Amino acid sequence: MKKITLLLISLLTVSFFANAQKIYRHTLVNRNNPTFNSIDSLNALTVGNGNFAFTVDATGLQTFPDYYEKGIPLGTFSNWGWHSFPNPKGYNLSEVTKNHKVGNDSIPYVYRFPQGEKKLASEYLRENAHRLHLGLIGYEIRKKNGKLIDKSDVKNIVFKLDMWTGKISSEFTIENEIVKTELFANQDDDQISAKITSALIAQGRLKISLHFPYGSGGHITGALDFDHPNSHSTQMVKGNKEVLFKRVLDSTQFFVKASWNEKATVQAEKAHHYFIVPDEINQSFSFSVSFSPKDTCIKKNFEATQENNKIAWQKFWKSGGAIDFAGSTDPRASELERRVILSQYLTKIQSSGNLPPQETGLTFNSWYGKFHLEMHWWHGTHFVLWNRPELFANSMNWYKSIIPEAKKTADAQGYEGVRWPKMVAPDGVEGPSIIGPFLIWQQPHPIYYAELFYRNNPIPEILEKYKEVVFKTADFMASFAKYDESTGFYNLPPPLIPAQESFDPERTLNPSFELAYWHYALNLAQKWRQRLGMEKNEKWQNIIDKLAPLPIEDNVYLPYQGLTDAYTNKKYISDHPIVTGILGFLPQTTKVDLATMDKTFDKVWKVWNWGHTWGWDYPMVAMSAARLGKPEKAIDALFMDAKANTYLKNGHNYQTRNLTIYLPGNGGLLTAVAMMVAGWDGAPKRQFPGFPDNGKWKIKAENLSPMP
Repeated sequence: MKKITLLLISLLTVSFFANAQKIYRHTLVNRNNPTFNSIDSLNALTVGNGNFAFTVDATGLQTFPDYYEKGIPLGTFSNWGWHSFPNPKGYNLSEVTKNHKVGNDSIPYVYRFPQGEKKLASEYLRENAHRLHLGLIGYEIRKKNGKLIDKSDVKNIVFKLDMWTGKISSEFTIENEIVKTELFANQDDDQISAKITSALIAQGRLKISLHFPYGSGGHITGALDFDHPNSHSTQMVKGNKEVLFKRVLDSTQFFVKASWNEKATVQAEKAHHYFIVPDEINQSFSFSVSFSPKDTCIKKNFEATQENNKIAWQKFWKSGGAIDFAGSTDPRASELERRVILSQYLTKIQSSGNLPPQETGLTFNSWYGKFHLEMHWWHGTHFVLWNRPELFANSMNWYKSIIPEAKKTADAQGYEGVRWPKMVAPDGVEGPSIIGPFLIWQQPHPIYYAELFYRNNPIPEILEKYKEVVFKTADFMASFAKYDESTGFYNLPPPLIPAQESFDPERTLNPSFELAYWHYALNLAQKWRQRLGMEKNEKWQNIIDKLAPLPIEDNVYLPYQGLTDAYTNKKYISDHPIVTGILGFLPQTTKVDLATMDKTFDKVWKVWNWGHTWGWDYPMVAMSAARLGKPEKAIDALFMDAKANTYLKNGHNYQTRNLTIYLPGNGGLLTAVAMMVAGWDGAPKRQFPGFPDNGKWKIKAENLSPMP
């Protein structure tokens, strides 16, 4: 007994000192700051505050938009800036519904029609509303011969991001003359501030260009349309060291205020294109540009914005979780740390606002700038695990605002509660699609989110705040399941498309992941009732008790019931390997058999077409490996050699030539690494249970929460 006691004391002492190792957060962050020495269209950098972002090229402003359009476009986007083209024919969703049989019922779904007038209506409703590029702010610099510079004239580049202070800095030369730029985005308002230092100012060769585009309805686009100048208007009102622009684009109206400290003039070049011209007595020039849907644009100078960033970013980095991999001998450790630090910065500026983020955040438009609610989990859950729950709560609050719209959908289809949409703008109206309206795995998400908030802060106020969303979500889930008298089970019936979007909605019955998620989330909803002193909901419990078992063949879980060639048909081993999410994304429940899950994981690892996957798939597989006691495989998953698992030097998760950034990959990485470090419910009782215990990983961690 004495030996056992001494051993326990020894283990506790080791654990204490391991946890007590101090992380020098300033050093940790700064050693991962990106620096570039050339113009590369994939090496754009962004400043932002979660609701607004401004992406720049190597000059520190938006000087070469055409070149960067081929890589990471130079965007100025907000969560309030949306635009719709005129709708003279009055297209509405009632024109693009298609009925599908569910038992004896005929249920309408919003659908993307392939031809005729319905196609025109579908396409209009898909691309409107779209997120609006608020305006380009770049340099106009001329050479000694009077010609405008192009990118080949920009030499001796030092372009870097200081994440600790939120500053982008750029230094370069034009014909041996130095141009220095310092740039910040205000952390409380939708504003950028910049300071320029250069002899080119005194030589009259440097101007600041402000160029305002029309709205663009492109699917994946930088959203710059300068080809329709007569479709929008810009009114300018000059003031003392400031100018206010009123922008009107059809039914959209917003305001832009530019202000400066030194002497300058404003020139109108042509429609929607203006220049701020610093007086030639200046060697340096600072200015701010703010954007607002109202004519009450703020006016904060460069120094105030710089101080605002210093305070806000130090607060961000000093609070919440931190992980330090310094001293690790695994050759992948420093790269993992780099990805983790940059992903924290990117998700803070792109994904922490008052709306669920689009998959390209506030950098450029994907899917018209709309956001995908099944991806909200991947964008946001990490904020809570890293103990920054307020950054996720911002967008969680949006669900309450669309309850009437979500209830309208559920009512039209004959269901109870609320049916959350898939691809939406802020109004919560479902976009027509051949896939989106049939997805269901976004439905349990709000219950999962609410539980994360409660685990982080288990107080009655959290229960009261989210109970309506939890209960209405559970009501829909229970009514969606249909009883099969021949089996005695409740099914998740067609038409539906599972998270692995490879399947025919009319044939998909009882997808494994969705069954497991239904079971887990309905149980959570019951717990919420009990915490609030309420009786269990009998209907929910009946579904929980009689939900169909997860389909199995040859001792592995199938994507859905009755699929016979699930792991041999090339079509079915591409896209998301969501069967691994049954245990990984989700904790173990009574629906999941560990031995079967282990065989399923091994099958997926062996046969999957990893060249046709998405950025969040690798963190999902890593989480599954960790829960199954395969920490080496978890690391291997995070570093799988696949194009969609590429992380650029600026930290962005690259997918394809067109989709050059993909924030669900960054968010998924942060969730997986937090889980692997802090553990999960039922994790092995050792430090960092998701990492190999092989002596190669030296980890310091602070203030992380375990995953459910």
